[in-house]
Order: sequence, then C-alpha cells, then structure tokens
Amino acid sequence: MRQRTERVTAKEMVGLRKVLIVEDSARLRRALRSALLARSSEMQITDCATAQSARDALARETPDLLLLDVHLPDGSAFEVLDAARPLRPTPIAIAMSGKASADEAFRLARLGVSIYLPKPLDLTTLNTTLEQALAEPPDLEVHVRSAVGKIAVKDAERLVRSTMVDEALARSAGNLRGAARLLNVSRELLQHILRSRRSEG
Repeated sequence: MRQRTERVTAKEMVGLRKVLIVEDSARLRRALRSALLARSSEMQITDCATAQSARDALARETPDLLLLDVHLPDGSAFEVLDAARPLRPTPIAIAMSGKASADEAFRLARLGVSIYLPKPLDLTTLNTTLEQALAEPPDLEVHVRSAVGKIAVKDAERLVRSTMVDEALARSAGNLRGAARLLNVSRELLQHILRSRRSEG
C-alpha cells in the first residue's frame, strides 16, 4: 500500500519542466495546457492527438510528465507507454479515460502509470492528482509479486538497487550529490555502490 509523504512544494512542482499531453480532444488538451501553465509559465508543453504523434515526440525528447488518454484514434496508451519505457529518467505517467476497464487500469499500473483519472475530470482533481503523483512513491508490490518464481531474491535486490541508482543518476544529470539526495543515502555510500557494481561487472 502506498504511504502519503509530505506535500509537494511549489518549487518541486515547477521542477516539472517538460510535459507531454496525449489526448484526442482538442478542448481537453487546451484545458490541460492552461492548467499546467497556471502552475508554471516556464513549462515546456507538447501535446499530441494520436499514439503515433506521441511516439514521435518521445523519440525526440524525454518529458518529466506524461498525461495520457487511454483510448486514442490510432491505438492506445499501452503503445505510448511501451515507447516511454526505455527513457531515462522515466517520466511520471498519469492516465485518463472515461471508459477504461478494471483490467486496463491494472495493466496501466503494471506499465508504470502512477495514477488513473476517470473522465470527465475537473481541474481541481487534476491539480490534486499532480501533487499526489509527485509526492508518492511508486507502488512496487505488484511488480514484486509478479517476479516470484521468476527471479531469485538476491538477483531482485541487485536489480532494484542498480535500477534506482541509474534512475537517480539520470535525473540528476550524473551529479553524485544530487543522485545521493534522491536515493536518501550519503554520497560516500553511493560511490561505494558504484565501485562495487564496476568490480562485479
């Protein structure tokens, strides 16, 4: 179960510099753009109406946040999330739909979607959701459960540690102090982890 952490500050919200909106309704795209720019006029917002245009946008640049309609004219959110999966740092993903099934919501969560928003949505809900997505840690339980029988505990621990270190380094542009802060460890411990990994590899 997810645990609520402290409230997101305005400075942290401004840290969302690049946003990709994938929504086939032009009206909703405009509303989402306006709501995000009201939080920070410095945000770079790209919007797309199709899965293909979203994949093209992801090939050009890595967003900090992905606001994604589940059902698109030429495909679905799943194809867009597949294209986003290799990106580093991994974008925060929020899915939106007026008719996603429980199975689709479960699959979205397995692909890294932080929060699922039912439509129609209002801007107050959107703002609350953004704060929640930034403040809460990802729910790892479903991934851990699915790994049972497929990977040894020791290998899983090593994979999680390595992935978190790589992600923190990507988010901090290779800065060790920044990565250590994200991981909530000392810089010395992070250096030790990196040295150990090099010697293992």
